[in-house]
Amino acid sequence: MSLMLSMAAFALAASISPGPVNIIALGSGARHGLRASLRHVTGATLGFTLLLVLIGLGLHQLLRYWPSLTKILHWAGVLFLLYMAWKLACDNGQLGSSSHQAAPSMLAGATLQWLNPKAWLACVAGIGAYVGDDEIRQLWQFSAIYFVICYLSIATWAWAGSVISQYLDNPQRMRRFNRCLALLLLASALYLLLG
Repeated sequence: MSLMLSMAAFALAASISPGPVNIIALGSGARHGLRASLRHVTGATLGFTLLLVLIGLGLHQLLRYWPSLTKILHWAGVLFLLYMAWKLACDNGQLGSSSHQAAPSMLAGATLQWLNPKAWLACVAGIGAYVGDDEIRQLWQFSAIYFVICYLSIATWAWAGSVISQYLDNPQRMRRFNRCLALLLLASALYLLLG
């Protein structure tokens, strides 16, 4: 049982900490509410869990043989973060307007996880720590635990956004909030560029 608790603690620490996926969930919750944001939460959780399973099955070996693939993923992640930051920065802050953007989709959530270096690092570190060679049962166990904790963690960020939405009831406040989130995503992208 202590191995499962250790797996759960690792998953919680990696999933609840701030990162691009959680920032998008927070912004989506603030703008669209919890229910609409659950598509992003579900997509991000499924995308992460698939990445975890594939890395556990050997995907990380592919990156060793093709280091250029790592660079492509790195640049795609930076570009995606910049794109999301730009969309937030350009948002007009109008709530309930027919011109406002839709909540992030399941595909956007999954894509963001696959382009998120934090997700790759968490997967590689978690597999290295908790899944031994040819321990397929432990891989499935770790993936199941991670799925639940990842979903609840990202959903918590979306819920927090929905709670603070009452303070963002006018376009000016919403624009400021979106621009703060855009700056956080920009900082994440810059960290990837300079790190």
